[in-house]
Amino acid sequence: MLAAVAVPTYLPSPPQGVWELGPIPLRAYALCIIAGIVVAILWTERRFVARGGEPGTVTDIAVFAVPFGLIGGRLYHVATDWPTYFGPGGDPVAALYIWQGGLGIWGAIALGGVGAWIGCRRRGIPLTAFADAAAPGIVAAQAIGRLGNWFNQELYGGPTTLPWGLEIYRRVDPSTGLPDNLTGVVVDPTPIAIVHPTFLYELLWNLAVAALVVWADRRFRLSHGRAFALYVAGYTAGRFAIELMRTDPATRVFGDIRINVVVSAVVFVGAVLYMVVFRGRPREVFGRTAATGSGDEAPGTPELVADSSTGKSTGDSTEDQRAHNEVEARRNEKSPAAEAGGHGGSSSSSSVDAAPADPAQEREEDVPAEPPSSAKS
Repeated sequence: MLAAVAVPTYLPSPPQGVWELGPIPLRAYALCIIAGIVVAILWTERRFVARGGEPGTVTDIAVFAVPFGLIGGRLYHVATDWPTYFGPGGDPVAALYIWQGGLGIWGAIALGGVGAWIGCRRRGIPLTAFADAAAPGIVAAQAIGRLGNWFNQELYGGPTTLPWGLEIYRRVDPSTGLPDNLTGVVVDPTPIAIVHPTFLYELLWNLAVAALVVWADRRFRLSHGRAFALYVAGYTAGRFAIELMRTDPATRVFGDIRINVVVSAVVFVGAVLYMVVFRGRPREVFGRTAATGSGDEAPGTPELVADSSTGKSTGDSTEDQRAHNEVEARRNEKSPAAEAGGHGGSSSSSSVDAAPADPAQEREEDVPAEPPSSAKS
């Protein structure tokens, strides 16, 4: 009889989240955050250039947005979990230990948006256009960052018997034997709990939101921050449900409601209202698109704008310039020089519809040319 093969039925947690490379600690959480930032910048760059932006602009803006976002994320975390740092037995200095985990997405987006606004102003880019280009990259970066929570054994829910339940181990400091969940290692691989991997739920949800934003942006040509608002609405809808499943300590408001549940609901409503109010607006024009009067998805293809036929001002200098260019192009097509070509095209003799400038030239062209005597076979 064949011996039964033991197959693990639950998801294991990493045995540790920090590796010592000489005097330098390599922290998985920090590496995941960095990887997410890189992915966000590269993806945003690609989408931004497709909209007509100049290559390299995203990196210039990220120089302001990334540090602002990290600071904002940490400030939000500390503000909403202040008893850990400033309450009885708390350690205020630990509020600076960003590498130990703890970044609030709301603070990161808010203060990161301030940094992006500074960068956009320096480059003359509409902030809403940059936000639309960055939306899927940001939520993808959040998904990658959630892997850091897996390494830290944090952001999980209540007990479960589902096959994808997460095993939680007891980590200890090898030198002292004292419990240390962040920098310790697993000595005994026996799980002390099987819980819902809410970090994984949010990771998968974030990737789905990124795909939704990309699809909707292509299908409906979202503009003026509506792609970003769709990301915010989609993310907060999932975060609201997932937050209710979490069992880790959190600040409670209105009795016994986790603060991030309330924030998710409020931000969701705001994002939906924004999409409704700003619906139907044409995409912003900037960079190479503004210079050529082309659309963002197909460089070189004219994109019609409101009031381009009347010449009236739309209140937007960029759109007015595009409208002016179109009026001029149409006027040139109807000019006497253009009509001489016979079909409203160019009057150049290279046109297939243009008449020869000299009748004698037509007679000469009808005479077959005599082959040169030195022609080679």
